[in-house]
Amino acid sequence: MLESIKSSKKTIGIRQSLKAVENGIAGTVYIAKDADEKVVRNIKELCSVSSIEIVYIDTMKQLGKACGIEVGAAVACVLK
Repeated sequence: MLESIKSSKKTIGIRQSLKAVENGIAGTVYIAKDADEKVVRNIKELCSVSSIEIVYIDTMKQLGKACGIEVGAAVACVLK
């Protein structure tokens, strides 16, 4: 599952992912379990309202690596 993120069209980071959800172009949202709740609260609520699937990843480091970046990521989003 994580391998598919790297080759998909995506957004990385809370701001870009939040925009994708708001604009209706988000397919699946990935959230790191160790991300600060204050950071991810809004996107969780928006996904719930918009019926967008959320997949939880154990760590920000794992999510960043799956996205092909060298740093951790709290949120990533695969686009439709």
